[in-house]
Amino acid sequence: MEKVIKYTLWLCFLAAVLCCSSCGRKEPVQDGQVYNIYYVNNEETKTLTREYVSKTEDAGLLLGELFAQLAKIPDKLEYEAPLSNGFSLLGYTLDNGQLTLNFDGQYKEMDITKEVLVRAAIVRTLTQIPEISYVTFTVQGELLADSAGNAIGTMSKDTFIDNAGNEINAYEKVNLRLYFASGDGVGLVEENRRNVVYSSNISMEKLVVEKLIEGPATEGAYPIMDPSTKIVSVTTKDGTCYVNLSEDFLNQPYNTSAEVTVYAITNSLVELSNVNKVQITVNGEKNVSYREKINLSSVFERNLDLLVAPEEK
Repeated sequence: MEKVIKYTLWLCFLAAVLCCSSCGRKEPVQDGQVYNIYYVNNEETKTLTREYVSKTEDAGLLLGELFAQLAKIPDKLEYEAPLSNGFSLLGYTLDNGQLTLNFDGQYKEMDITKEVLVRAAIVRTLTQIPEISYVTFTVQGELLADSAGNAIGTMSKDTFIDNAGNEINAYEKVNLRLYFASGDGVGLVEENRRNVVYSSNISMEKLVVEKLIEGPATEGAYPIMDPSTKIVSVTTKDGTCYVNLSEDFLNQPYNTSAEVTVYAITNSLVELSNVNKVQITVNGEKNVSYREKINLSSVFERNLDLLVAPEEK
């Protein structure tokens, strides 16, 4: 009987030890939302990430937290914090999903390669906040421009490729022929942009629409649509490019006719070899009367009858 009691006690002791050992190995439960904080590696060839957990739900407060993480020098020596590169964030605004960051002049002191990686790290980190869909960089109040002098404009999480650090090799140059409004708003002006730097993970069709929203870079050419217009999607099938824009497209803050806006988009896209026609929708809806003049259910083809020479300013 005594041997049975001792054996039973030994089994209980062993079970308790195993239980404690198992508890000791249990991973701690993270209470909050996990975010990836993006950094630049020391070789400045790719971005790296580490996880950050936050319980904050307010978008403004969470934005402040992520700013602090982007500026914090990480423990790992091979990581560089994007916001600790000698420039300062002067301020920011968040309006209807659009975050605009304003940096001081030192931002432009970075070389091209590092600037792209820093920008990618910041945009990727901040667009994880549900209330932020797009990010725009300005330097002392002016839109950040690429090496060719073209405004970079709005960026989203899809702007930058994520393929094991090949971001730099994913950037290419292309020549674009775009169309904008003439000074009186009733004609089209052709603009040839050379060496436009773009990320190869976006389609040429989307690149064209992005540049149209940004506006012209040529004197004598004028914007064709509200710059707050968002791209919902751009796809091409069987030679027809389907451009789905946000409802901001229906606003027209400029003295530009409806025909000029529609055919500026159409002509610019038809310049691409794989596009013959264009279908424009608003939030997926094509049964829309654009400014009570043009039914967007139509499929549009190239129209150069509106083309005029740019006016000298």
